[in-house]
Amino acid sequence: MKLSIIVPVYNMVAGEKLEFCLNSLTNQTMSDYEIIAVNDASTDDSLIVLNWYKNHYPDKFKVIDLPENRKQGGAKNAGLDAATGEFVGFVDSDDWICSDMYRKLLDKADETGADVVACNYCITYEQSMVIGNVVSCSRENQTGVLNDEKYKSLILDPGSLVVKIYRRELFEKPRLRFPEKIFYEDNAIATALFLKAKHMEYIDEPLYYYYQHATSTVHVITEERCNHRMESMRIMLDKAKEDGSLEKYHDEIEFRYANIFYQNTLFSYMQGVKWLKFSYIRRLGKEMKESFPDFQKNVYYLERVHPEERRFIALQQKSTLLFVIYYKFVYSVRRIKKWIKRS
Repeated sequence: MKLSIIVPVYNMVAGEKLEFCLNSLTNQTMSDYEIIAVNDASTDDSLIVLNWYKNHYPDKFKVIDLPENRKQGGAKNAGLDAATGEFVGFVDSDDWICSDMYRKLLDKADETGADVVACNYCITYEQSMVIGNVVSCSRENQTGVLNDEKYKSLILDPGSLVVKIYRRELFEKPRLRFPEKIFYEDNAIATALFLKAKHMEYIDEPLYYYYQHATSTVHVITEERCNHRMESMRIMLDKAKEDGSLEKYHDEIEFRYANIFYQNTLFSYMQGVKWLKFSYIRRLGKEMKESFPDFQKNVYYLERVHPEERRFIALQQKSTLLFVIYYKFVYSVRRIKKWIKRS
């Protein structure tokens, strides 16, 4: 078997999102592949839809029905445990792909001997094959036989995991799996996964469609989601300490941790959570400082983080109370100015 496509599924029947996704997978312009759809204890009719595809594509379609919800990480792990392909790919069950996506990625892998092959994706707001806003997920300087400079680039900018295929042995020898029952599971293992690869290639084409819709989980910001993002980075950091990559790629891992664990969490919490907790914000800043005391001196932090955000962060590190007051004041003034301008 050349390829195993793993599809985590949770409550995707509404709007025929699941069918649109699965039709794009069953219509690939290659034959040597399997689709492993993992029903993550859906409460709608997702399992009925999956079984229909299993009955109509018995040689290609496998269904795993999980008795409890393990979130995407757990569903992906179940798919990896059942996979038989030389390569694996992951597709979110509300997205879809071009009919020749996996043939092109596998052809590139065969031509070059790559362990990982990536492509671009396009953001779309409708179920169609019309190319929307194209997002580049890799760069040419990340491709070829991987060396320290390319590993550093991949740690900093790994891109989306769903727009790539991976040689399955990267998840084995030693075994590498996603954390379960949290969101942002990809963040937790991306660094460890890419550091196991020896060769990466990239096709500069948008072959994956990332569907934006109101029920998409990525648009929901809660304290729980913030906790999950933080936990994903704790897992990433623990793995980096265990395998020695933290020492070798300290600055890159420090910035990735600061960017996702702290910067993204802090500002999404401030913007998205209705009732702010001073104690929560204080603990967030304290743990960041304990993990990497000098993160504000990191060269990538100074290059990549907007000066205004750096000022907010510096203030929060000194005083959570002053930070919240100043942050709320700045954004209140901006909202008033926007309202006046519209009026």
